[in-house]
Amino acid sequence: MTRLIVGPFNRVEGDLELTLDLSEGRVEAARVATTLYRGFEQILVGRPAADALTIAPRICGICSLSQSIAAAAALRVLTDVRPPRNGELAANIAHAAENIADHLTHFYLFFMPDFARDFYAGASWFPEVAARFKAVSGAAALEVLPARARLLHVMGLIAGKWPHSMAIQPGGVTRSLDLGEKMRLIAVLGEFRAFAERVLFAAPLEKIAALETPDDLAERAQCRGDFAAFLRIAANLRLETLGRLALPLISFGAYAQGGSHLFARGLFDPRVGAGASALATGSIAEHVAFSFLRDSSLDPAQAVTAPDMNKPGAYSWAKAPRLSGAPAETGAVARQAVREDALVRALLAQAGGTNVLVRIVARMVEIARLTLAAEGWARELKLDEAFYETPPALVEGCGAGMTEAARGALGHWMSVEKGVIQRYQIVAPTTWNFSPRDAQGVPGPLEQALVGVEVGSSGAKAPAIQHVVRSFDPCMVCTAH
Repeated sequence: MTRLIVGPFNRVEGDLELTLDLSEGRVEAARVATTLYRGFEQILVGRPAADALTIAPRICGICSLSQSIAAAAALRVLTDVRPPRNGELAANIAHAAENIADHLTHFYLFFMPDFARDFYAGASWFPEVAARFKAVSGAAALEVLPARARLLHVMGLIAGKWPHSMAIQPGGVTRSLDLGEKMRLIAVLGEFRAFAERVLFAAPLEKIAALETPDDLAERAQCRGDFAAFLRIAANLRLETLGRLALPLISFGAYAQGGSHLFARGLFDPRVGAGASALATGSIAEHVAFSFLRDSSLDPAQAVTAPDMNKPGAYSWAKAPRLSGAPAETGAVARQAVREDALVRALLAQAGGTNVLVRIVARMVEIARLTLAAEGWARELKLDEAFYETPPALVEGCGAGMTEAARGALGHWMSVEKGVIQRYQIVAPTTWNFSPRDAQGVPGPLEQALVGVEVGSSGAKAPAIQHVVRSFDPCMVCTAH
């Protein structure tokens, strides 16, 4: 048995370190360490409750709007305000634009460049892929960065600026749109659709959203477009066998539609294979047995964050979220599985759980679905109606705000007395996926997904490790507070 330390990682948001125990060139056990403490949970305590709308978005410069939506949702519980439909629609459009931008950035700039490494120089597909996706010099960046900028312009139209906008509030959005801005919004979304249909998919978005079977996916691999290029690589490298994981998949629900969501809240267990079930959010607990944190309540609504960097046995600043005592995976694959997407469900059934292939496919399908949805929401805006409802004075109590960032389930729990925050807890998607072991010693999702990965003589430079880690699209700066 040999031990390998991998880190720090490039093309990962934040600081990550892996400790891998190897036997005969394969990973036998893994420990995932979040090495940077952020402390936003402590920063928020003692401040006026509304300050969460200013401070929480600054947790991250990538999923800033998702943090705003979670904070606003928690405050909404305390105020009992209900946003008008325009407020929901505008927030949905901005949120979708941020999440699509995240998916796009991950695919083109974080994930695909690993296939342009010299390790794969002997593969028949390598010259084309290196020319397209190689970091810094790849041709794809010249097309994707302007397309991403269009998405950021969507957020500018609705939220005034990005990141760290103050436009998202418990009562809706603070900025109303006029007719010219609505038409510009529709035009910008149309421009992004044109990029996605020409470059990413080489097909209408409706056709990508309608994919249902592995055979449909195999047929798509024979087409043009960057998504098809990935599918050919995935088939050649058998990415469906890499980073395999069979855990419950959870979604907190996203994109309000009256009393429901475009992507539903729920749980899907690929080991069972039945329909999605209700998500018991009251059974969420955060363990700190292997975290540099003092013991506290397992309930996020009651927990207090207190660092202890000398804690024996600890190896990560992240907590270990658990659902009904067990780890769970979250992300686009969970959202699409919960919403009963036929293609994602079929891929999960075929492999017996998640893997590198299905995580990426779920993100790509989601780009198509969210773009179509955002176009519909933009057209639905009624400019002669309100975008914002003024909330009443804050009341005392506890509130939980839950949404879906690009990387998965995001929850904010807050407790307020006399208008002042007493407790604040944040459970981010990467906290779920990159958690350390819990009080029972059960490894977190990535720690389990890395077991069995072959590194051979490449050691820390083994691309298979990079593929598994990046398939979750980690954001470590959101993870530890």
